[in-house]
This record gives sequence, structure tokens and C-alpha cells, in this order.
Amino acid sequence: MKSGVISMDNLSFAFFGATNYSKELLLFLLEKKFIPKVIFSIPKEFNISYSDKRVKNTNYANLKEIACEYSIPYHEIDSIKGKKTEDYEGIIKKLNLDLILVLGWYYMIPKSTRELIKYGAWGIHASLLPNYAGGAPLNWAIIKGEKETGVTLFRMENGVDDGDIIAQKVFTIDYEDTIKEVYEKATVASKEILVEVITNIENIKFVSQDKSKIEVYPQREPEDGELDLNKTSKEIYNFIRAQSSPYPGAFIKTVDGKKLIIEKVRVE
Repeated sequence: MKSGVISMDNLSFAFFGATNYSKELLLFLLEKKFIPKVIFSIPKEFNISYSDKRVKNTNYANLKEIACEYSIPYHEIDSIKGKKTEDYEGIIKKLNLDLILVLGWYYMIPKSTRELIKYGAWGIHASLLPNYAGGAPLNWAIIKGEKETGVTLFRMENGVDDGDIIAQKVFTIDYEDTIKEVYEKATVASKEILVEVITNIENIKFVSQDKSKIEVYPQREPEDGELDLNKTSKEIYNFIRAQSSPYPGAFIKTVDGKKLIIEKVRVE
């Protein structure tokens, strides 16, 4: 591990990401002159533990193009078939990193990898932890009718989103917000929190979560978007706006075997 004072000019970090959220934050960091030593990403279709077939990243972004433009080493990970995170521990160790930033990712970062790094691996989860840990936190928050949520920068541990909290930022979910608007708010909040913490990295404090309060929500798949018309108007309204574009959308099945996708609805 490295020692000594870390500044904006000499912060050495790896970037892990695979989504449009990842792309926005990576470009933002590059604009602020924070240049990662290496970028790790995931293919658009990839293997994951909760599915017996390859899943599609509907929010995929190609980070290889950015890596090539900035001459940053680039690697892809597929946790079940092909190369795993652990396969790159040799690369990470040689880089003598201060930090791993995990922003828009689908796999656990192994303890053996995290322990190679001075500050460990940090992730941003799109909720106010310990609330809405696990998958699809923004979608779940809208489905549940929350009026506010936020983002949490935390240090990764062995569990799901249960590591020490570094910083949090709150934002509102307005009644007419769809997942697109809430996603944009989360991205803005994430940029703010990254700059605030990284530029003051020597003075950060880690606050332990109350693990008894963590409730892990499942990932959502396109099939989970089927509408239950026995729900109330408010529940259906929230369900639809939580899964509209750029997500696959809420739907009803028709008698001819089609899906009728419902992008927008109003309650009268």
C-alpha cells in the first residue's frame, strides 16, 4: 500500500464501470483531471450469479472508446465465464493504487483485491443507505412512492452495500419525475459527492452502517414490469414511471400474445 499525502494531482486509482452512469462520471473525472490508471468494464451481455443465462445490460455504455481516446489500459470482466476480477489482481498490485472507484458495476470486488489498495474500493449506491440496498434502488424508491432519496459514497466490504459510509447527498423525487429524471438527479449528486470527497481525501471519516437496518432489494428484469391492475391508481402510476425509458417499461399482455408497453400515464 502507498503512504504519504495524496493530492488531486497524484491520486492513483482504478475505475470500474459499465453503464451510462459510469460513462458520465468517468468523463466528469477526466474533465476534472482525475485520470484513472486503468479502466475495467463488463460486456453488454454478461454472466451473473442470479441468472442461469447471460443477461443484457440495458443501460450499457462502451467505456473502451474513452479508454482508447485517453490511452488508458482497458480490460473487460465476465465473472462466471472468462476472466474474473481476481484475474487482474496482478495488474492492480503493480499499479500501486490509492483507490478503486466502482461506479455502475454488477459484481462484488473481492476482499483480496480491496486489501491491495490504501483506501480500498469505494462505490456510489443510488440510495440513502442502509435504505434500498441491493439492486435497482432508484426504481424501487419510485415504485414504493418515496418523495426523496439520494446517493451514498461508501467503502465496500464483503456484504451487499453494507460498508462504511463516507458521504451522502439527498435529492427529491417529484410527483411527475420518471426514472429518467431521478437518474439524472442521482448522477448530478454523484458528481458533487465525488469532487467534495476526493479533493479532501486525507480528511475523510468512515461511519459504520447499522447492518440490522439493511434491507437488500432484488435486481429487476424486464419480465418484472408486468402491471397488476388490482393495484391502486397511485401504485400503478408509480410502477409505470419507475420503469419508463431508458428502461424496458411497464406493460400489460394482450390476448394476441403481445406486450403493450406503457411509457406514461396520468391519474384522473
